Amino acid sequence: MRAMILAAGKGTRLRPLTESVPKPLVDVAGRPMIAFALQLLRQAGIQDIIINLHHLGHQIRAALGDGTRYGVQISYSEENPILDTGGAIEAARAFLQEDTFVVANADLVTDLQLRDVIAFHRSRGALATLVLRPDPQAERRDDIGIDDTQRIRRFLSRAYGGPLPGTSERYMFASVHVFEPRVFDYMRPGVYSITRDVYPRLLAAGEPILGYVHHGYWRVLDTPHDLRAGREELANWRDGSPEQLY
Repeated sequence: MRAMILAAGKGTRLRPLTESVPKPLVDVAGRPMIAFALQLLRQAGIQDIIINLHHLGHQIRAALGDGTRYGVQISYSEENPILDTGGAIEAARAFLQEDTFVVANADLVTDLQLRDVIAFHRSRGALATLVLRPDPQAERRDDIGIDDTQRIRRFLSRAYGGPLPGTSERYMFASVHVFEPRVFDYMRPGVYSITRDVYPRLLAAGEPILGYVHHGYWRVLDTPHDLRAGREELANWRDGSPEQLY
């Protein structure tokens, strides 16, 4: 399997820190932020990874090199202009299209067992599987709902394939997806979002899009508050070593 880490963003919510350092290289518990996403993939047995670059991308390339330090093999996808998430994945089509592949954000720290997600995805015959997490305020964010087969029936507050009960739990997207290459049938070159553009079309077409619910540790480090909280949590994790997350 192969994977992509989305790392091209400007990290505007972390300015002024990200004016001179790209967000994926911001220090978190003694490691660059992106190291946690790399480790998540490596622990699932994924070693071939492509990373998209835009804002201060040369720094990311210089810091990570070919990935040897992290036990993986890294390729890079340069973007100018920045392509948003959907355009970024499409631009990496040649690298990803041979088999099931994973896409993860560079600012994610989680104890998710990615092997379990991939096994779930394949056993259910999904075209795409989104990792979800319960969120009492999901209606202010992604507002995703799943039925009792874990098929997504509500996405960005819109129902697909019939309404869910009003009492159904609300979820948010947890920054990791698993795809089959056939997803590229719904994609094109350009600048667009995988969530706002591609997923609504997949769901409207009746494609099997599933949600895998994760109840464990999860933190996205995309705001000053989240970065401070993540640094604290990881510094205090067991013996203080981020390795303990995995």
